[in-house]
Amino acid sequence: MSLVLTEDRGPVRHVVLNRPEKRNAMNGELCQALGVALKAAANDPSVRVVVVRGNGPMFSSGMDFNQLTALAEDPSDLRAFRRELLDAWNLAEEMPKPTIAQIHGGCIGGAMELAIACDLRVMAAEAVIGLVETRVGLIPDVGGSSRLPALVGVGRAKEMIMTSKLIGGEEAERIGLVNRVAPAEELDAATDQLVDELLACAPTAIGLAKRVIDAAAKPALALTLEQEIMAQEVCARSEDYAEGARALSERRAPEFSGR
Repeated sequence: MSLVLTEDRGPVRHVVLNRPEKRNAMNGELCQALGVALKAAANDPSVRVVVVRGNGPMFSSGMDFNQLTALAEDPSDLRAFRRELLDAWNLAEEMPKPTIAQIHGGCIGGAMELAIACDLRVMAAEAVIGLVETRVGLIPDVGGSSRLPALVGVGRAKEMIMTSKLIGGEEAERIGLVNRVAPAEELDAATDQLVDELLACAPTAIGLAKRVIDAAAKPALALTLEQEIMAQEVCARSEDYAEGARALSERRAPEFSGR
């Protein structure tokens, strides 16, 4: 079974996370396949818009638990694993075509980092979204800490990240995290409406506008992405993360030092 499916609807390429039995949890194989699919979409001249979505009950639950456990046991693999993810996530932001994350069910942790690397987001009102890494002693390190402030402002970004806050579709739209919100049964139609609006505009102009806007909004992105991994290396070697990983495996609240 392919972990990432692609579906062409005219000039629109749908890239579909396809690990529904694991709530589209992101392991190395899925992330590698996603990178391949996004690169193919970026290089295909017949594709004008890319929609990223998930198969099954949710967009994605984020990083696979086995990956988090392995990180706790051996933090030395952090940079290599993170590089593969970041390469894929950055493709969504850097390709000269508009990218849309279509979010249903849940979009948690690394999955939200993928969604905010996309240009635009359409979310089901009933869905939830959030960066929950601090609950287990980590930080969002695949662009979440770097990209979120430009979308929702520093104060809200700090609140979401530092408290591991989960929010619904209506609040996500209110704070500027997502562009459109719709009932779950109307999510496809809401995405199609946004796609049609993009297709009505000149593709070259869209691509150039995207590049200029991103440069203005995130001028220090390369620097802060490096700061993310440096901070994560400290977190991954801490007793807090060891306890967070244990608590996650034992399905209990962690007991962090200093409480």
